[in-house]
Amino acid sequence: MKCIICKTGETRSGTASIVLERGGTTLLIRDVPGEICDTCGEVYHGAETTERLLDQAERAYRDGVDLEVRHYQKAA
Repeated sequence: MKCIICKTGETRSGTASIVLERGGTTLLIRDVPGEICDTCGEVYHGAETTERLLDQAERAYRDGVDLEVRHYQKAA
């Protein structure tokens, strides 16, 4: 797909690291699958991936995590 940010690049399948922060909790999740622009590097995630990321972030926030680094894991 054409990148909506730079409007010139095309996206390709790949992985990226995502940092999510909320109220003193920082969660770094590595190897998150997505579509990445080959020109500007913008990362796009599908609805299922986004939902899993937000669920993991909410759990970390509720558990009182200050800083945590994880690798993305697909649903079992």
